[in-house]
Amino acid sequence: MLIGVPKEIKNHEYRIGLTPASVRELVGHGHRVIVQRGGGAAIGFTDAMYQKAGAEILDTAEEIFATADMIVKVKEPQPNECEMLHPGQVLYTYLHLAPDPKQTELLVKSGATCIAYETVTDRFGGLPLLAPMSEVAGRMSVQCGAHHLEKAQGGLGVLLGGVPGVAPARVLIIGGGVVGTNAAKMALGMGADVTILDRSLPRLRQLDDIFGGAVRTEFSTSDAIEQHALKADLVVGAVLIPGAAAPKLLTRDMISRMKKGAVVVDVAIDQGGCFETSKATTHQEPTYVVDGVVHYCVANMPGGVARTSTMALNNATLPFALALANKGAKQALLDDANLLEGLNVHAGMVTYKAVADVLGYEYVDPKLALQKVAQRQEAIA
Repeated sequence: MLIGVPKEIKNHEYRIGLTPASVRELVGHGHRVIVQRGGGAAIGFTDAMYQKAGAEILDTAEEIFATADMIVKVKEPQPNECEMLHPGQVLYTYLHLAPDPKQTELLVKSGATCIAYETVTDRFGGLPLLAPMSEVAGRMSVQCGAHHLEKAQGGLGVLLGGVPGVAPARVLIIGGGVVGTNAAKMALGMGADVTILDRSLPRLRQLDDIFGGAVRTEFSTSDAIEQHALKADLVVGAVLIPGAAAPKLLTRDMISRMKKGAVVVDVAIDQGGCFETSKATTHQEPTYVVDGVVHYCVANMPGGVARTSTMALNNATLPFALALANKGAKQALLDDANLLEGLNVHAGMVTYKAVADVLGYEYVDPKLALQKVAQRQEAIA
């Protein structure tokens, strides 16, 4: 298979779909890899390193999209990238389609096979390709929140851990999954007063065991969110409904009554955000203020630590990339029910139910979609 790796073009996005080490693995299995010139240079992965690993370097994204059988990226394709996709081509990347009708429309129109990292599952029901970036984003949420609590950044001027004689900041984390757990580890490590809200009692019990009672856990209700948010210096939104738009848990009214200079970090912004006042921002302009509350809603937060993020992501995505390349997309998807969960769009059909439901498309079962295309191809042959 010919595998293409274009340079990411989203604002301040320096991650890259494949590391040189991943390229070497794919080449070692008999595949060709083409990488856009300078694609990984910003994070220390030079063209020479890719060439040493066996890749060919091409100058433009257009050349890569025109010739590759499979495109491996990090972030969702921008409109001009969507328009370069073609029928039969495989796109393997984060998509986050539920809050993005335009991207969905373009991918459906492209006829490509689009596999979303964020909906691939594992045998435990987890999301193994989302987890590494959730770990990074969870840890960064507190790091960034602490920074923006500084007065010069528009915050209240609060030190997260306090000092002897001065109380630490209050941190509220809504959601106790991978993001929430990693946010709590960072906040606790910095000496903050931490509360986690979640709707799963078994998960709350796990968190209580993990943190040995050092973090308060509470069942998440609208009342609990309101009570804790109004007292909080930093709120981290860490909720996730796989493949679907995030629920709006922190309302505009709650925001208006929070402390002036408090900070909210919406890690769910890729899925539309879990605060009513959230809108996507960039690393270039990461914050805005609503009712005196600083909002940090960067849609590609792990891109801020792009080298760490790229390496962590490749650890998770490479085995599936090898399967897709070795077997071909159709066979790899049919052989692995967990990978099949990642199929969101195939040959003009929406094959992920949460996306179809929220955006008004007819849902087609992914196995049925693969069979339909195979039958069509056999009929033509």
